[in-house]
Amino acid sequence: MKSIFKKSTYILSVAMLLFACGGKETKKSTTTVDAKTSKTKQLEIEKPQLTFGFIKLTDMAPLAIAKEKGFFEDEGLFVSVEAQSNWKNVLDRVIDGQLDGSHMLAGQPIAAGAGFGRQAKLVTPFSMDLNGNGITVSNDVWSKMKPNVPKDGSGKPIHPIKADALKPVITDYKNSGKAFKMGMVFPVSTHNYEIRYWLAAAGIHPGMYTKENVQGQIDAEVLLSVTPPPQMPATLEAGTIFGYCVGEPWNQQAVFKGIGVPVVTNYDIWKNNPEKVFVMTEKFVKENPNTAIAVTKALIRAGKWLDKPENRKEAVKILSMSQYVGAPEEVLANSMTGTFEFEKGDKREMADFNVFYKYNATYPFYSDGIWFLTQMRRWGQIPDAKPTSWYSETIKDIYRPDIWKKAATLLAEEGNIPASDIPITDGYKPATTDFIDGTKYDAKDPIGYINSFKIGNKDKK
Repeated sequence: MKSIFKKSTYILSVAMLLFACGGKETKKSTTTVDAKTSKTKQLEIEKPQLTFGFIKLTDMAPLAIAKEKGFFEDEGLFVSVEAQSNWKNVLDRVIDGQLDGSHMLAGQPIAAGAGFGRQAKLVTPFSMDLNGNGITVSNDVWSKMKPNVPKDGSGKPIHPIKADALKPVITDYKNSGKAFKMGMVFPVSTHNYEIRYWLAAAGIHPGMYTKENVQGQIDAEVLLSVTPPPQMPATLEAGTIFGYCVGEPWNQQAVFKGIGVPVVTNYDIWKNNPEKVFVMTEKFVKENPNTAIAVTKALIRAGKWLDKPENRKEAVKILSMSQYVGAPEEVLANSMTGTFEFEKGDKREMADFNVFYKYNATYPFYSDGIWFLTQMRRWGQIPDAKPTSWYSETIKDIYRPDIWKKAATLLAEEGNIPASDIPITDGYKPATTDFIDGTKYDAKDPIGYINSFKIGNKDKK
């Protein structure tokens, strides 16, 4: 059923159109508007005017597309999308009600409900993408790593490049009395856990957190610090850090500017890993249940649109707009159109670097959320031992596949997605070994997974 607000807006819009164009265009204009919304079964929207936040990264794309392609409007939603300065600001503004929802790091709502950092009841009904991150090092570091990297018959580096190639470089820095510094975007970001995983798999200790010390640098061989994503290339160029883990387009920007070399992507660290999520407060969802479903519907449609290869060039143009990512089209296209450039000129096919819909990318799997909890426990952000049941109980308050399923079912009824795209699942993916070090991850046995590591799991139970 259409909301009263939507109906009023529709009538006003048509009246204005008739006044401007004259009676001769009446039939044509009316037909065009009706055709646009004919498939959408609108809900009774409790709050049609919404403001959402995002950080300037490629993976905010579902928000931009849902707005620019009219998917929000089809649902009776009138959305403003506003860029935010950093991830802490995003979290605070959602919790404080200044934003109705936001593009957010998957670890943020989880940490908020698990006891690390600012606490709040946040929910995730939609996963925004898979993959999309990379680890970049400065040109100087790459020149020292490169002799340690295996090469193919043509002399090109063999990928994925493991952190084993970086280990002797770090040792040289240590012997010269110089700390090796790298950047990540936030303490509970995928980037922090990915760069830690990559380093630790090569026996390089990235440091621990404790209740008293939340810097995460205890016993660290690499000092990891927070840098906002758009500032990564400039910070690298200034020599403040020697490498970083970040989402696009800020790895490709380093290549474009000639200041750094991406050495590995998170697709290589964990194949088809979850990345960003869309987050609202539990209070917002309880007070506006239909609005939450409608928002999720529009975002699912946007993800589906984005994963059609023929739409990626248009997506790049939209993302390059200053109100969204604002990076040059050629930089965005490097990763968004099925390729990824490592060394300048070494552009390789990588069809799944950015995934927005396939592989059930939009579904908020409990197992994905539990992985973040295991990393918080592994590195000391969750300092105390927890029973296996705690992991599943905690994530079920935060990840909300029930909202996603209601939205997807309506989309299937409308013919906007095939019913076969709705996964039949208990919320857990099967155990997987799609990690760079071959580690097996089973979300139903998180304690066993944590205890399988050689670094960062001392006395973990």
